[in-house]
Amino acid sequence: MRCRILHESRGRMRVHFVQSRMTPEQADLTQAWLETHKIITKARTDERTCNAVIWYRPDAREQLLSLLASFCYAEAAEQTTVPAHTTRVLTRNFEDRMFFHIAGRGITRFLLPFPLRTVITAAKAVPYLAKALKSIFSGKIEVSVLDAASISVAMLRREFNTAGSVMFLLGIGEILEDWTHRKSVENLAAAMSLNVDKVWVRTADGQEVLTGVDRVREQDAIVVRTGNMIPLDGVVLEGDGMVNQASITGEPLPVHKRPGSMIYAGTVMDEGELVITVRQESGTGRYDRIVKMIEETEKLKSSTEDKASHLADRLVPWTLGASALTWLISGNAARAAAILMVDFSCALKLSMPIAVLSAMREAGTHNISVKGGKFLENCSEAATIVFDKTGTLTCASPSVRGVETFGGTDADEMLRLAACLEEHYPHSMANAVVKEAKKRKLEHEERHSTVDYLVAHGIVSSIDGKKVCIGSYHFIFEDEGAVIPEGEETHFENLPDECSHLYMAIDGRLAAVILIEDPLKAEAADIVRQLHGLGINRVVMLTGDSHRTARAVAKMVGVDDYYAEVLPEDKAAFIRRVHSSGRKVIMVGDGINDSPALSESDCGVAINSGAAIARELADITISEDDLHALVVLKKLSDSLMKRIHGNYWRTISINSFLMLMGALGVFPSTTTALLHNASTLAISLNSMTDLLKQS
Repeated sequence: MRCRILHESRGRMRVHFVQSRMTPEQADLTQAWLETHKIITKARTDERTCNAVIWYRPDAREQLLSLLASFCYAEAAEQTTVPAHTTRVLTRNFEDRMFFHIAGRGITRFLLPFPLRTVITAAKAVPYLAKALKSIFSGKIEVSVLDAASISVAMLRREFNTAGSVMFLLGIGEILEDWTHRKSVENLAAAMSLNVDKVWVRTADGQEVLTGVDRVREQDAIVVRTGNMIPLDGVVLEGDGMVNQASITGEPLPVHKRPGSMIYAGTVMDEGELVITVRQESGTGRYDRIVKMIEETEKLKSSTEDKASHLADRLVPWTLGASALTWLISGNAARAAAILMVDFSCALKLSMPIAVLSAMREAGTHNISVKGGKFLENCSEAATIVFDKTGTLTCASPSVRGVETFGGTDADEMLRLAACLEEHYPHSMANAVVKEAKKRKLEHEERHSTVDYLVAHGIVSSIDGKKVCIGSYHFIFEDEGAVIPEGEETHFENLPDECSHLYMAIDGRLAAVILIEDPLKAEAADIVRQLHGLGINRVVMLTGDSHRTARAVAKMVGVDDYYAEVLPEDKAAFIRRVHSSGRKVIMVGDGINDSPALSESDCGVAINSGAAIARELADITISEDDLHALVVLKKLSDSLMKRIHGNYWRTISINSFLMLMGALGVFPSTTTALLHNASTLAISLNSMTDLLKQS
C-alpha cells in the first residue's frame, strides 16, 4: 500500500493512503491492524479522507515506516481481529443526515419561490401536528404539544419562514439527540459484549477439548457445566439443567432445559450439565441483545433519572400555561410563541441517560463493567461494603505450596487427578490446582464420569469405579464421612496452619491434602483505608475459611468486622440484616458461593476472573488485577450523581431564563428555539465527557 506522510512531529504522524476510496470496513481494519503493533500507542483513521493519525514510540520511526510500506488489506485481515461493532458507520450515517437536513433547508429557504416554500412548510408541519394530536387524544400533554403549538401559531400569523426555521431547528435537535444517545449506547454495548475466551468442545470420539471460542463453528458440540456462562446460541443435544437467562428474557427464575431446548449466549448454567449444538458463531447474536437490553431495561434508570424524567413531563402544562398567560396579559402572540419554543423535557430526558451511559462507558476504560445506572447510584449511596476473602482480598491466583499424600498415593498423580476435576469449575483455588499441574507438565485425559459440584463444599466424581471427592474439611470428613488412613493421624495433625487445605478422598479414605498459599493482595489494606475516606463507614469480610485464617487476614487488611466459616446462605442473610437497618450494601465476591449475596446486595461487584454465574448475577464486574477499581467505582458513582444533579439545575435555570426573555419580548421565538436547542446540546455533550481526570 502506498502511503504519503502529510505531517509529523515527535511520536505522531499523519499519513495518507493513496487510494481513490476507503470504506468504513477498511478504515476499521487499518486502525485495528495499526494498534496491534507494540510500537504504536494509538491510531485513528478517517475513511472520508483516507488518512490515518498514528501515535508511536519516538524511537521507532523507521519501524513504523517499514510497517506502513508492507501494509495490505488482505494480509491485515488474516492477522487482525477487527471489532465486530464500531461506531464508524453510525457516525457517518448521522453526518449524512445532518448534511442533507441543512442542505434541504438552504435550498428551500433561498432557491424556491415563496408559494412553493409555503406549501413545503405546511407539509412538513403535518407530522408535528399529528404527533401532538396523538398525545392529546391519549390523555397526555407532552413536549410534542409545545412543538406543534409554536409551529401552528407562526403559521396562523402567516410567518411561514419562522415556522420553517422552528422545524429546521427542531430537526437538528432531533438528529443530535438521536446521535448522542445512539453513540453512547453503541459504545457501551461494545464494552459489555460477551467476553468468554475458551469453551469445552466435544470431539467426534467423545473427548472434550478446551478451545478458543472464536474457533467454534456452527454444528460444533460444546459442553457447559454448573456455574459456567453459555458463550454461544444453540440447541441442547444432551443433558438436563437449569439455566439462568434473566439477562436475556428477564425471567427471574432459572429455566429447565432438556434436549431440543433453545439456548442463548450470555445465559448461565445454574445447575446441571448440557451438551449444546452451536447454531450461531461468536459475536453475532449477543451484541444485538445487549443493545436491546440497554435501550429497554429499567436497570438503566437510577431513581434520580426517573424523577427528572417525570418532572419534565409535569412541566409541559406549566409551559403552555405561561404562554397562554403571556398572550392574555400582553396580547402579543410572538411573545407567547417564544415561550412555546422552550421546554424542560429535552435536556432533562436526554442529558440524564447520556450522563449514565457515559459513566458506564468511562467505567469500562478502567476495566469496570456496569449493567445499569441504578447500580452506580446505589454504589454512591452505600455506606457498607462486604468482601469475600478468597480471590477477592487475597490473590485471585493463589499458588499450590505442596501436595501431602496419604495411604501411599503418588503426589503427582493426586495433583493430576485434582486438576482433572477442578478445571471444570473455575474458582481461585481450583485455578491454582490447574496451574500447578500445568507447571509440572502433568497432562491428563478426561478419565472421570459425570462431575457433580456442590456449592461451597466440593466436587464428586467417579474414576475407574472409585468415588473421588475433593473439597473442604467439612465436606470430606463430615458430609462424605472420609477417614484418615490408619497410622497417619500425626502426619495429618502436623499440616501447616498458614496454608489453606484442599482435601481429596478416594473411596472414603483421605488420599491427599493440597496446600494452597493464598497471599493477601498488596493493595488490599490501602483500598480499605481509601474506601473509609470516601464515605464507606463499615467494611466487613465474610469467608468460609477457618476463624484462625480469617482473624489474621482481617487484622492485616483493617476491616471493621469479619465472620468466618459462613455458608452462601449466611452471606445473603447478613446482607438482609444490614438492609433491615436501612443501609445500602455493596458486596464484592468471585465464586459460585458468593452468588446469593451478590443477588441480595444493592450493588453486587464480581471479580471478572471468577465464576460465570457470579459475573452474571453481579451488577458490576471489575478486573482481578487491582482492587483500586473499587475506589475508581466509588469516585465515579459519586461524580455521576453530582453531574446528574448539576444537569437538573442547569436545565431548570437556563430554560426558565429563556422563557422569561421570551415573555418580555427580548428574544423572538426563533432565538429561544435556537438557544434552547443549543443549551440542550451543550448539556448533553458535557454529559458525554469523562467524570474523572485522567492521570
